[in-house]
Amino acid sequence: MTIEEQVRQATIAAMKARESERTTTLRMVTAALKNKAIEKRAKSPEPLTEAEAQQVLAGMIKQRRDSVEQFTAGNRPELAAKETAEIAILEEFLPKALSPEALQALVQEAVAEVAAASGQKPTAREMGQVMKAVQARLASGGHRAEGRVVSEAVKAALA
Repeated sequence: MTIEEQVRQATIAAMKARESERTTTLRMVTAALKNKAIEKRAKSPEPLTEAEAQQVLAGMIKQRRDSVEQFTAGNRPELAAKETAEIAILEEFLPKALSPEALQALVQEAVAEVAAASGQKPTAREMGQVMKAVQARLASGGHRAEGRVVSEAVKAALA
């Protein structure tokens, strides 16, 4: 079942259960997915792929995390709590985030791959190459990790 279908079914269930916050959040997700599909349709007639739908959800989560930081700094805990609840709802439709240990193993594999290609241990200059390798491994394995967390793990491995 695609993410769009899952969101549609969850929206119906939330409406039946009269969960207004959940319904509102799920409708926001539906709108974001439709906007992305319309934007993509201008370039090609193909429907949204799962990776693109996951990208939309990841972007929405990132926006909400930024909002939580700003609301917390602005002493607005009620708004921060609302955003945190929305993050929890959005994360239901994404694959589980990779554990720190698994991410570390992936980073080590990518560092070894880049080292084998260049013949020497990569330095901070090759961080972009290592990041590309890690992102490719994440995508091919169907895993998910926040870019900031991946970046910190790569920096630590290259230091």
